[in-house]
Amino acid sequence: MDQVTDSVTDQVKRLGLAAGFHRVAIAAVPASGAPSEGDRAALERWLAAGYQASMAWMDNPRRRDVRQIVPEARSVIAVALNYYTPHQPSGDRDRAKISRYAWGRDYHKVLHGRLKRFVAALNGQFGGHTFRFYGDTGPVQDKAWAEQAGLGWIGKNGNLITRQYGSWVFLGEIITDLALMPDGPHTAHCGTCDRCIEACPTGAIAAPHVVDANRCIAYHTIENRDDTLPEAIRDRLGGWVAGCDICQDVCPWNQRFAQPTDVADFTPRPENLDPPLAELATLTDEEWDRRFTGSALRRIKAPMWRRNAQANLDAIAAIAPDPSPPPDSPGP
Repeated sequence: MDQVTDSVTDQVKRLGLAAGFHRVAIAAVPASGAPSEGDRAALERWLAAGYQASMAWMDNPRRRDVRQIVPEARSVIAVALNYYTPHQPSGDRDRAKISRYAWGRDYHKVLHGRLKRFVAALNGQFGGHTFRFYGDTGPVQDKAWAEQAGLGWIGKNGNLITRQYGSWVFLGEIITDLALMPDGPHTAHCGTCDRCIEACPTGAIAAPHVVDANRCIAYHTIENRDDTLPEAIRDRLGGWVAGCDICQDVCPWNQRFAQPTDVADFTPRPENLDPPLAELATLTDEEWDRRFTGSALRRIKAPMWRRNAQANLDAIAAIAPDPSPPPDSPGP
């Protein structure tokens, strides 16, 4: 059995930082293979309630036990990458809103590129051990492992919140049979704040830390493949056509601690900032293919862009304009 040493753990963390990650932390893998029994139970309750909507992949048994991925797993190396850029949507109601995570280059490519470099460095230093990485693409409880490793805590909006960057972080992990010193789980710091719950226009946060995808704007604009959106969603989109950042924008931790990323790939593409709704409502398949090359927004297919944009335009048209005085009326 490998001896767990601080020096090996420190070396692993240095390699992660050298690979380009902003935070690196360690969680020990318990006998159950789950981040914790509480995390396993919470996942089971969430699935039993049907909160995964059409995302059947959330019920993959490997999500409950990382030892189904790496049988001899002893540690999870959790990483975080800050993606925040300080640009703000215009707020004009004829302009579309796109979630901040997708403004720049496809984060999967950026995250995976750094994870590959990290694993290559680990193999170079610790040959003979297994290192299996994931970055929002596999059956792993990313946020739960990040919390157990001490990167941050899962907020009431279901996002991992870090002290250094708020919740504007991409998460990844490396599952390994290498024994490392764990950092210990992070404590929660939402306190009595319920701003995210109160701000959600569709009531998608069913309870603190529990998000119902069936009522989530982000789910419906990205994952829902139906020809039309549910009425309760259509009427409350508020300009969102790709994801939704409301519960993050109102979070005090984001308002106080977000800091611009140093990752150039996350610089927003101009066409992803405030695009006209009317333009997206008539987006052709050819224009979709050109416009979203190398973008995480490619997951939203052309018919979905047209559907999402048109739903916003219909909601705007349904709102009667405010009465205004005739042009020749005297002022107050």
